[in-house]
Amino acid sequence: MKNKENLEEQELVAQILEDFEERKVERKPFERQWQINANFVVGNQYCTVDNFGNTCNFNKEYDWQENQVYNYIASMYESRLAKLARVRPQMTVLPSTSEEKDIKSAKVSKSILKSVEHKLNLSRIIAKATKWSELCGTAFYKVVWNTENGRTIGVDNKGNKIYEGDIDISVCPPFEIYPDNIACESIEDCRSIIHARAYHVDVIKQNWGVNVKGQDIDVISCDTIENVGAYNQTSVNTTIIKTTKKNHAIVLEYYERPTSQYKNGRLIIIAGDKLVHNGELPFENGDDKKRGFPFVRQISQEQSNNFFGTTIINRIIPLQRALNATKNRKYEFMNRIAQGILAVEDGSVDTDILEEDGLKPGKILVYRQGSTPPAFMASGGLPSDFSNEEDRIMNQMTVMSGLSDLTSAISTYANMSGTALQLLIEQDDAKLTTSAEEIRFAIKGVGRQILRLYKQFVKSKRIGRIIGGDNREVELFYFDASDISSEDIVFETENELTETVAQRRSMIFELLNAGLLSDEDGNINDRMRSKILELLGYGIWEQGQDIASLQRGRAQKENIDCLNHKKVPEIQDIDDHNIHIIEHTAFLLTDTLDEDNVEHRKVKEMLLNHIQQHKDSLAQNNLQLV
Repeated sequence: MKNKENLEEQELVAQILEDFEERKVERKPFERQWQINANFVVGNQYCTVDNFGNTCNFNKEYDWQENQVYNYIASMYESRLAKLARVRPQMTVLPSTSEEKDIKSAKVSKSILKSVEHKLNLSRIIAKATKWSELCGTAFYKVVWNTENGRTIGVDNKGNKIYEGDIDISVCPPFEIYPDNIACESIEDCRSIIHARAYHVDVIKQNWGVNVKGQDIDVISCDTIENVGAYNQTSVNTTIIKTTKKNHAIVLEYYERPTSQYKNGRLIIIAGDKLVHNGELPFENGDDKKRGFPFVRQISQEQSNNFFGTTIINRIIPLQRALNATKNRKYEFMNRIAQGILAVEDGSVDTDILEEDGLKPGKILVYRQGSTPPAFMASGGLPSDFSNEEDRIMNQMTVMSGLSDLTSAISTYANMSGTALQLLIEQDDAKLTTSAEEIRFAIKGVGRQILRLYKQFVKSKRIGRIIGGDNREVELFYFDASDISSEDIVFETENELTETVAQRRSMIFELLNAGLLSDEDGNINDRMRSKILELLGYGIWEQGQDIASLQRGRAQKENIDCLNHKKVPEIQDIDDHNIHIIEHTAFLLTDTLDEDNVEHRKVKEMLLNHIQQHKDSLAQNNLQLV
């Protein structure tokens, strides 16, 4: 029986390894393009990729040729990343129904998403994925439940710590992902996906407990090369090439969708040539608690009938080659003008000496009597065609990249009104809308998987934390799987590219001038003033100067402590009773407390008594409630 199982395992490993080799061949053309894109961004722009996937460079034919790189692609790549870095939407969750229970569940789900965003530094993860999607056209988020994350909840018999488990999100470059069919246009269309990554054999031993034979594995990495210009003038550039990692092995994670034969799908992990796991898909991250892949795809630009997206770098590479050629030929022509070309009658002078020293100032030139002395040939001036072609290519690159630098053409727009300039900026940003929307779609998919994993694995009450407020106060909340009933994620903000910081500040000042932020007497209270300064970007400064804001923060903390610990807060002499009464009353008027919950009714009664104590303190000091 054991021999039969071993034979079946060997057949399964051989089958998946064979499938992996086929997928590598199918994906090879895309991988070559990604390598070229990466090389052009880092500055190795005289490169190509041969049929074996190796990077090789073009060599110049003559030693006088200029072979410099004028890297405008890197600048455009960085500019797009800078603009797309503004795309960080705030996620919220819509309740599944209008019932009180579902509304509260949606609020808990929103708090969970904010907690994970802070805990994992989600903005940094998104930035890393965007770098890959803008470089290669595609990036992938891998959202999993890591049993070694979270707080320590105990120790096992061997003395190893036991953790409560938590979400783990990583970014997978497209080099690691192999779909079963390149023609699939989304992850949902794939029947299976292979995630391949090279690990050191010691890491494999530690993570999966098996010994595998180390090999020399080819991976993509950076190196430096020298670009040789005219007359052996050199410059150092970075290149993206295949390098070899020693004593490594490939780990394949084979994800297969649920089928009639495998109701919950399959996850098969192979390290080297050994099977280390064969089981069901571990995560209920699909619709209606179905099991699916832990990947979320983010692309830069859609390609029809293709799993991998494309990027503007693909389109700009021919123009970058043309720009390099134009500039180099231009400087070669300028070298001819500056250094000149000597015409020498055969036998009139010693050409070896003339070639070595040229006609340097003060040189005594001896030539044969009766012959024509050496003379410079007329080379004329620099043709305008060079500059015209250079400008034309750069304009085309700007149009294709979706970027335009208004500051570089300030004379053109000097007489335009502010409204006209604003329209130009909006039109410029609109060219990035497609890429920005793809980032937003991906973030929404990540948020949906986060909620589904918490719903699957959090079976007992767990504490979540939100870092909020201008004082960066920690707000605690409790939740379990029953508190997550909705996954309808929407964004609190529109596309961030359509609204800059300057626009938002201008809108706030317009609201102030219109009196929409003042009370009926035309005054702005402390709470509204603090909020305005927060929106203007000076909230932390205001909090540091405004005692009223500190009083509000203390009262809000008392509300949470009373809810979580069922403990009546004590009134102190330093309390501003008016502010505390307002904050406690506002908390009671929200739907945080459930009237059907016995514990919540007790909390409400405690806070009502606490509010009355504040009112009594005001009466004792002959003060009025404001």
